[in-house]
Amino acid sequence: MSFESIKALVENDLRQVDQVIRDRLASDVVLINQVAEYIIGSGGKRLRPLVVLVAAKACGCEGMRHAEAAAIIEFIHTATLLHDDVVDGSTLRRGRDTANEIWGNEASVLVGDYVYSRSFEMMVALGDMRIMDVMASATNQIAEGEVLQLMNTHDPTTTEERYFEVIYRKTAKLFEAGSQVAALLAGAPPSLEAAMAAYGKHLGIAFQLVDDVLDYSGSDRLGKNVGDDLAEGKPTLPLIHALRHGLPEQREIIRKSIEQGSATELARITKAIESTGGLAYTARLARREAALAIEALAELPASAYKQALRELADFAVERTY
Repeated sequence: MSFESIKALVENDLRQVDQVIRDRLASDVVLINQVAEYIIGSGGKRLRPLVVLVAAKACGCEGMRHAEAAAIIEFIHTATLLHDDVVDGSTLRRGRDTANEIWGNEASVLVGDYVYSRSFEMMVALGDMRIMDVMASATNQIAEGEVLQLMNTHDPTTTEERYFEVIYRKTAKLFEAGSQVAALLAGAPPSLEAAMAAYGKHLGIAFQLVDDVLDYSGSDRLGKNVGDDLAEGKPTLPLIHALRHGLPEQREIIRKSIEQGSATELARITKAIESTGGLAYTARLARREAALAIEALAELPASAYKQALRELADFAVERTY
């Protein structure tokens, strides 16, 4: 089952999500409409809302409340993108200029706030305190992850443990929350709710690990500049591994590049990462996380949606963009 065929499985639901997004983004403030429409319409895999939709169907959810939940997840993700690009000084995302590059940092931050607060209005409209609790906790942990990443930036002593704490909070937590909310909407028993949360967590970690591999091996399809993490001084797992296993000269080049936030030595650093097995190591851990995600699906009854969740875990680690 290809990624496109998985999307086709919930094609009507995805159309509904798109409609919800456009309806809920509407504002009488023109700049909000311009920026929000630009970032929402700029492509992307829409993997997070897709996970919500497929997970909800796999758990037996009926009706269309899961489309609202999927839109909420996409809104939170969009808000973090708007803020992240300002913090990182990014100029390119999904192959297009970032919103802050076009409208400036002030507009990006403020529109990000609007999209973020709108998501909470939508949560309230769902009328379920358990969902509110899951999502409020998730957004809080995402913010903590952003701050933890900021603390690690330009710090070559960042450990693997600190790195994993960041990617769990910053990336995997939203996948976890989306999968858990899908189970809640379906009225799933506590054991299945926990299993779906575990699926989302491991899927999200696998997804971020592969993102960090692609930052040193990606193509134009990635939609951003290869080496951006290095230029921003972010010690991701391939770098951490190379720092631990590289030759003294390699370690010194990597250390200085992280401290200075410079990609001028990208070619030499990429070679160091490859020679120490940093990419292979990170990819191996990603496959382990994907396997744990698939393992968490054991309680689900057999269905095309369960199979799609398995395939999404495979896609997370096999993708090249």
